[in-house]
Amino acid sequence: MTRITRVELTSFRFEVEGLSLPRHGAAGVGNLIALKGGRMPAVRWAVRIFCEDGSEGAYVTHWVGTAASFAQAQMLAPHLIGRDPDTREQIWDDLKREVRAYDHMGHGPIDIALWDLAGRRAGMSVARMLGGWRTQLPTYASTYHGQDEPGGLDAPEAYAEYAAACKARGFAGFKIHGWHDGNVRREIRTIGAVREAVGDGFPLMLDPACQLRTWMDALQVGRACDEADFFWFEDPYRDSGISPEGHKRLREKLRTPLLTCEHVRGIELKTAFILAGGGDMIHADPEYDMGITGAIKIAHVCEALGLDLQYHACGPAHRAVMAATRNTHFYELALVGPGMRNAVPPVYACGYSDDEADLPAEGGMPVPDGPGLGVSYDWAFIERNKVADAVFTA
Repeated sequence: MTRITRVELTSFRFEVEGLSLPRHGAAGVGNLIALKGGRMPAVRWAVRIFCEDGSEGAYVTHWVGTAASFAQAQMLAPHLIGRDPDTREQIWDDLKREVRAYDHMGHGPIDIALWDLAGRRAGMSVARMLGGWRTQLPTYASTYHGQDEPGGLDAPEAYAEYAAACKARGFAGFKIHGWHDGNVRREIRTIGAVREAVGDGFPLMLDPACQLRTWMDALQVGRACDEADFFWFEDPYRDSGISPEGHKRLREKLRTPLLTCEHVRGIELKTAFILAGGGDMIHADPEYDMGITGAIKIAHVCEALGLDLQYHACGPAHRAVMAATRNTHFYELALVGPGMRNAVPPVYACGYSDDEADLPAEGGMPVPDGPGLGVSYDWAFIERNKVADAVFTA
């Protein structure tokens, strides 16, 4: 047995070429636009966990890497000092309780780093530790939101052209994130244009990201999804994706399955949401849902209920859990667009990539098979671009 002696949290900055902020100037997970010559500043953070036997584990955040989650991680990291890193279930339960008054978004990266540590100590990949058997993951293109500025996804026709290109490129499906203004007519035109461009049978999905203003708006757009034979309809309207009764009533009037619970945290609330009839599939994310431990618990709940789930977003932890999950369909390459780089941090020193250009010819992203998460990080890059850090020791 060993003990955790040190935890390091490091926030760092980088830029993504070809992207910019929209006119309103507020950054967010999907609030980015294509801009030729643009350089979009982004901030993510890393966690490293060190033990007295010299072993360590790490994780660098993707879409969860916000200032808010970094602050929560600083609340949680001191609770690791002196703990046996193999007691992940007990640690998970303690950290879950510790941030019960918050949204839990700082918890996931710490749990992921503990899994990376365990895999490295065992000389085994996390995917294999979970019982994973998949080595290639069917991957869908998950778009940036539409923009009113020229370029990128600036019209229904632009979505249609890009969807056809993604199909030809070898993607297994295509998901539309529409415009932030919740324009029902434009959403419906986009749905039709994309289906016409890719033809029948190719899996299409729609995620308005809670931007449709009313339940009736969601109903109209959902009926368009029915007509176009969409694979799922996700987080439609401005309840923020957390009202089981509204989604239950929507389900009763649509044929397209509803994918819900991206913004519902934790196994208990997700289970209650689905039992109340609020969705057909659950969204889970090892970054958002309290780590690999939390994501696998959610997958098992869905399996017990005979339902499918989807893992939200991308990353090495996401690939590991999907490799071990039967009742799921696609790996989400989020976010992409014509001439738009995925804004994940450029920190991999091992060839790992979530860029559209690196999709293998056979159309599925590989599952890393090295020890732990199977990736190595460029810590010199992170240190050079550091904007804040916090260190906790015994």
